[in-house]
Amino acid sequence: MKLATRYTWSIVLEGFLRKIKRLIIKAAPRFELGIKDLQSSALPLGHAAENEIFIPNSNRISQTEQNLLFLSNGHGEDTIACKVIEALHEINPNISHEVLPMVGDGKAFSTLVKDGWLAKIGSSTFLPSGGFSNQSFIGLFLDLKAGLVGSLWRQWTLIHRSAKEGKIVVAVGDLLPLLFAWASGANYFFIGTPKSDYTWVSGPRSALSDCYHRLKGTEWDPWEYWLMRSSRCRMVVVRDKITARGLRNHAVKALSPGNPMMDGISKRECPSYFKKYRRLILLCGSRLPEAYQNFKKLLIAIQFIQITSSIAVFVPLSSSAMRKKISLILSELGFKPSNQSTGENGISEIWEKNSLLILIGFNQFPFWAKWGEVGVANAGTATEQLVGLGIPCVSLPGKGHQFNFNFAKRQSRLLGGAVAIAKGYETLAKQVVFLLNSDFDREIIGSRGSKRMGPEGGSQSIALSISNHLSKGL
Repeated sequence: MKLATRYTWSIVLEGFLRKIKRLIIKAAPRFELGIKDLQSSALPLGHAAENEIFIPNSNRISQTEQNLLFLSNGHGEDTIACKVIEALHEINPNISHEVLPMVGDGKAFSTLVKDGWLAKIGSSTFLPSGGFSNQSFIGLFLDLKAGLVGSLWRQWTLIHRSAKEGKIVVAVGDLLPLLFAWASGANYFFIGTPKSDYTWVSGPRSALSDCYHRLKGTEWDPWEYWLMRSSRCRMVVVRDKITARGLRNHAVKALSPGNPMMDGISKRECPSYFKKYRRLILLCGSRLPEAYQNFKKLLIAIQFIQITSSIAVFVPLSSSAMRKKISLILSELGFKPSNQSTGENGISEIWEKNSLLILIGFNQFPFWAKWGEVGVANAGTATEQLVGLGIPCVSLPGKGHQFNFNFAKRQSRLLGGAVAIAKGYETLAKQVVFLLNSDFDREIIGSRGSKRMGPEGGSQSIALSISNHLSKGL
């Protein structure tokens, strides 16, 4: 059942979307006819024809450069897409970008949208699974109940319309954006973010899923690399060299120019005031209400840590809307607001209890990440980024849709064991104490994870590759 849960969902979804595509193709002529009728009845004769601009061959490159539509299906994917868009804008400010966040509200793009050169299309979609319906049939059922089908239909109509307008699609994520990009009929680029062959080439290799991946030679599934081999797929980028090699064995010209997750993290050293503390980074995730549950569990666990030094716990939260609930949890667990001044270094609130100092900040992860010695983390992308900086982590998985045991196990294998999985509060505390007390082990484990994540600079490399394809007229 677990194997079916992990793999069968994508087969079902692919078949379902194929049916949607056939229906849309049948309906498209009637839909377009209706639009033209409206144009002819409401506008002077010839007006609609004037809008259909003929593009001579000599000018196709400049026209192509003006139309990119990014699809991303998750918080981490939004972050990666945002970094690539920023890098593309630096290379050529004249490129016109649109983005369609397929899961959540796409907060990662807010600043770029406010700056006026990125347009976000589509309405925000809340999914009970947080976009992790592939983790269980229950999650998929809840998403379907919450209107997943209607949401997919609305997104598809926007993508199909954009393709008709000549936009090039940049799909960021896994099967869903890749399938939509292919089905749209447009030329497309694919940035495959979630899958890595590190998840099955290392570790016990005894699970049925490991045998399945070993049989294929890659974690990507046959229908996925079939879509990557399309003549309209101009570029495939994956997160590491070992995964690119696996795909090349299936005739996919996959590249691994670097990992965009490691871009944009501040290199500023920890302020001297906090160096007298042992320092933890607490990551509870961004999916609500699961993030609150994670925060409470991790906060309980770190109270079992037994060391002589005081501990500063940096808690970078994803939204200021979490402030009230987080404060309630801290109060319930006996923490008191501190009289210490806030406002410096991005700190919004300080709470104290015994030798623990809890520092709350909003959207401060890129600035605080390097200040930690160890992470206590029930998160996805942020945990990988922390490990990529050479900071080992300990997780305490729960029963949520996002950070459950299966997700934690996969993450640990992906990162070479740089994220240890604790089975309880006291176990987590002991693992953290071990890492804090052993500089050598902390460095060795951290470097292993850092190697798995790769160096910074991936966003710029990917943007350059896309720009080169555009300059050649695809």
